[in-house]
Amino acid sequence: MSEQRQTSSCHASGGHQPPCHRQRRVDALLWGSLTAVSLLYLLAWSGVASVPWLAVASQSVFELVNTMWWGVVLGVVMLSLLTRVPREFVMSVLGDDGGVKGIMRATAAGVLLDLCSHGILMVGAKLYERGASLGQVMAFLIASPWNSFSLTLILFALIGMKWTLTFIALSLLIAIIAGLLFDYFVRRGVLPENPNSVSRSSDFNFWAQARAGLSRTRFDWTFFSAMFVDGIKESRMVMRWLLFGILLATALRTMVSADMFESYFGPSLLGLAATILAATIIEVCSEGSTPIAADLLNRAGAPGNSFAFLMTGVSTDYTEIMVMKERTNSWKVALFLPLLTVPQVVVIAWLMNVGA
Repeated sequence: MSEQRQTSSCHASGGHQPPCHRQRRVDALLWGSLTAVSLLYLLAWSGVASVPWLAVASQSVFELVNTMWWGVVLGVVMLSLLTRVPREFVMSVLGDDGGVKGIMRATAAGVLLDLCSHGILMVGAKLYERGASLGQVMAFLIASPWNSFSLTLILFALIGMKWTLTFIALSLLIAIIAGLLFDYFVRRGVLPENPNSVSRSSDFNFWAQARAGLSRTRFDWTFFSAMFVDGIKESRMVMRWLLFGILLATALRTMVSADMFESYFGPSLLGLAATILAATIIEVCSEGSTPIAADLLNRAGAPGNSFAFLMTGVSTDYTEIMVMKERTNSWKVALFLPLLTVPQVVVIAWLMNVGA
């Protein structure tokens, strides 16, 4: 019925252009940021930048893109895979029973999935679309970005096993508490429920259904090309904020020297406040945050600031806030992410600095 109405309107006679032929609105943020990032990257690659500030800006873009590209690619791949996974399979892994068990499952999934913060954000947004509870999605996002296996090894080398394991344990605690709080506020009606939520039938068998689905799937060129196209389309929302974030981080690197950055972040309340402010402003992938966090611990002697930089980079990341706002269609949900996590991070970071 809807297709007939659309066809008739598309071929209606008359001098006015029908609605379905109107040109779509251009995404200025996406294409403008992509153009600027591409030009600066090519400028650094060619090595022809002679103006000092332009050389620094182009080199910053070059380093950021080279650091995070693999995480973004893996995120697109995971996104395209999740698009093809029925909701019941997603919920059978995460659990649809809510409570501590469901939140802990989502937290564990975030830790085990080895992607950077921007790659994991794509997957988290898709999990919400596939029916995960709001608390599960938030626990997944908070726990995952720098707790990946590869970054854990890097942190072992940079700050040692003791602090690495401490950081991981505390971040998991914050993720679980935040997830439980999000689900609590949903139950109280303060935050909206996930409209995509579904309940699994009691006789749902994951492995039997998975084998049946795989047997019906043809893994040919059509399948993989469609996966690629769907992954690109689904990641568009994240990419627009990611590219804009690269430009913001580049501007900060161009205007503020590394020495000045390291001088004002000691183990004091002022240093902690400055760290949280910097983590909010600096939009870098988790790989880019890790060396900075290591410097805050090793050079500034502030383990709490180091932990806060890693955690508030997630909690106050404007990319995550904007993507969650667009995915949930709720500013309240997006702003509750820093509201429920930053106070926990500040208290824990302050205690770590005092005890160091």
